[in-house]
Amino acid sequence: MALGVLVGGSMGLAMPALAQSARTAPTVPKTKPAPPPRPRLIALDPGHGGADPGTTGASGMHEKTVVYAVATELERQLTAGRRYRVALTRRGDLFVPLRERVSRARAARADLFISLHADSHPDSGVRGATVYTLSEGASDREAAALAAKENKADLVAGIDLRRQPDDVASVLIEMTQRGTVNQSRTFAGIMVEALRHHGVATLPRSHRHAGFAVLTAPDVPAILLELGYLSNRADERLLLNKAHHQKLARAIAAAADRYFGTRPSQPGPVPAAKKT
Repeated sequence: MALGVLVGGSMGLAMPALAQSARTAPTVPKTKPAPPPRPRLIALDPGHGGADPGTTGASGMHEKTVVYAVATELERQLTAGRRYRVALTRRGDLFVPLRERVSRARAARADLFISLHADSHPDSGVRGATVYTLSEGASDREAAALAAKENKADLVAGIDLRRQPDDVASVLIEMTQRGTVNQSRTFAGIMVEALRHHGVATLPRSHRHAGFAVLTAPDVPAILLELGYLSNRADERLLLNKAHHQKLARAIAAAADRYFGTRPSQPGPVPAAKKT
């Protein structure tokens, strides 16, 4: 009875007052947590394959076999932490044309393209890794060739070129290509530093430019990484060694971490890793 007097003089007034207070209490809207960043998709391109063995080392090992072994180890390391998804341009000992490799990376909407090779050199004393990006002249030729395509049905940097006049499409492609080349060069510099940091031997002039067909995607930053030379016996021994494959993969993964660490993440759901 004392509670009724304190609230409103009677028990009959106390309960409605409490109910009214409950009805008028402000509601705090629940905020949805931000979706986790979308895992970056890295296209790994093990060079050669199928009827194209690439270089053959002194031991008889083919380049196509060496680079595929490194690619699968790299895939394992990249996907282990669920920060990355990986798409291989070939799965197994298959021949895939160079332009098809680029098309597969673009179709997968790759954020980065890494082509792996292990070449030969006329001088068997030459050894070490080298990183290539697209040369300026090759970039300009590719931009012109893409702009000249009759259908121009591809999306470049999210823009449907069919909706653009020819001169506008040409400018858009050139701008996109130049931005992509600059990003590729940034990643190449990071890659060289990561290789050296992890104790991987490199050539004195480690970052070079060339017109490799697999580097010509207008909107996917790309490098071609020569892991070493099968024509050099020291390099060949390393390239046949699983522990060295793991070291190479750690260096490449570290370079990817550093590169993407400087670039904003895209929000979105975490899709399952897709194998191609």
